[in-house]
Amino acid sequence: MAILEVGQKVRLCRLRDRTSDDVVKRLGKTGVIEGFKMVDGSGVGLVVKFENDQFSTWFFEDELELA
Repeated sequence: MAILEVGQKVRLCRLRDRTSDDVVKRLGKTGVIEGFKMVDGSGVGLVVKFENDQFSTWFFEDELELA
């Protein structure tokens, strides 16, 4: 797995957990990593802003791939 860093362009390739329709409809879409987020004991999440509508949320590293 590639090391993901702030500023890299990524694609949302999978979702670990059930989530809102706002996030589900972004599967396969690309965005840019804007930062990191500490998550509840599971490690670090990556904050991604999507290019098409500026929606931003965080994901686990294994949910993303380089675009």
